[in-house]
Amino acid sequence: MLKNLFKKKAENTELVAPITGKVIALEQVSDQVFSQKMMGDGVAIEPSSNEVVSPIDGEIVDVFKTKHAISLKANNGAEILIHMGLETVELDGEGFEVKVSNGDKVEKGDPIAVFHTDIIAGKNYQTVTPIILLNGDEYTADQKISDEDAKAGETILFELKKN
Repeated sequence: MLKNLFKKKAENTELVAPITGKVIALEQVSDQVFSQKMMGDGVAIEPSSNEVVSPIDGEIVDVFKTKHAISLKANNGAEILIHMGLETVELDGEGFEVKVSNGDKVEKGDPIAVFHTDIIAGKNYQTVTPIILLNGDEYTADQKISDEDAKAGETILFELKKN
């Protein structure tokens, strides 16, 4: 009983846009893996800029070898995936510059990648960028926004709440 008295309560945290652009509901993404929430809940952004920033205070968990996706863990334990473009794994890193490594500590708004949307689109890939809550069994993406313009590092996309 006393153990719980001193246990630090997990905080809810706000997730900000990792990239500037138009926020769209995840259900509108053309890739069914995302639209049917097979990987988890979240939103997507149709980018209007190239800079990708950290949407949370936390740590870089995994920079995918193909540089098209980065997963992070918020200080409250929520795990987030930023997937730059659709099917972009096939580009094997072309069009992406990653500025972080696994284990790096980051704060909201810290630059983590450059996503060359002109190169990606020029190769006939969609640039829509899903932002996914990976551990939805432990956390909820609450108060999600869509159909709004978002500014990287500033606009709150949703709140990560501990279940």
